[in-house]
Amino acid sequence: MSASTGRRVRHLMAISGESIERLRGIVRLASRIEPGDVLSGKTVATVFFEDSTRTKTTFVLAAQNLGARTVDLSTGASSVNKGETMIDTAATLAAMGVDAIVVRARQAGVPGLLARHVPSLAVINAGDGRHAHPTQALGDALTIAQAFDRDDVDLSGLRIAIVGDINASRVARSNIALLTGLGASVVCCGPTTLVSPSLRSLGVDVTHSMDEALDGVNIVMMLRIQFERYASGRGAISSEREYREMFGMTEERSRQLGPGVVVMHPGPTNRGLEIDPAAADGLVPGGARSLIRTQVTNGVRTRMAVLLDCLNPN
Repeated sequence: MSASTGRRVRHLMAISGESIERLRGIVRLASRIEPGDVLSGKTVATVFFEDSTRTKTTFVLAAQNLGARTVDLSTGASSVNKGETMIDTAATLAAMGVDAIVVRARQAGVPGLLARHVPSLAVINAGDGRHAHPTQALGDALTIAQAFDRDDVDLSGLRIAIVGDINASRVARSNIALLTGLGASVVCCGPTTLVSPSLRSLGVDVTHSMDEALDGVNIVMMLRIQFERYASGRGAISSEREYREMFGMTEERSRQLGPGVVVMHPGPTNRGLEIDPAAADGLVPGGARSLIRTQVTNGVRTRMAVLLDCLNPN
């Protein structure tokens, strides 16, 4: 409860540090939540200091689906560009009567900073640097639970390969924490420049062989290379053609996996690099099923559940 307002709010900063009971509860809520007016009278602000299409749009739709008002504070219109601090911006929004702030920042730790300094706001992390993207992981867990009929959101016995630029991926970190917490086993795969052996400390297997990574898996989660986070830009890999051949979800690999395996991707996709267009769209005859569009649909449902959990915690 906020001491200054008496309102009960909760934050969502990261998967790590949250109880698995709360996280599983959010996924279960997302599976059954329906549009309504339960958040009528509430105001949700999206404050994105880093570009986003899917995450911002799904949060806006999620809030509106529950009857809340939405305010979008783009960095171009923000007083941050005039020297105001992020804390000042959040405090100003709280003074205006905003109830929740959905934050994306290039720097890790910004959502936590705002939660500490403006406790009357429910702060939801929509991605901070390479650190965390909890709502993406929650949506992915929902998608997996639905695909494998795990209504109890117990993912024991499932094996998931996460392939690509894991070192720079907040999605990978959040998914590793949540999926292992829900009982799944995870293997991380990619070139040595993008997948560090230190990831083993997170309780996952690490390999630099796609054949090893795909052996016995149920789910393959492809990640794009985040060239924008490397000083060398597209030089983060030696050859895009070689990367596709060694680590891409090609049509051939999709056929080898077969329809019993599902392919996921948090987006945006670099078609023809980490995933072939037909594999992304699930159009490879006899190939793995694509759940990429389902992930987008579940992104709205999951963010509805997160908003309800944070703004109406009882």
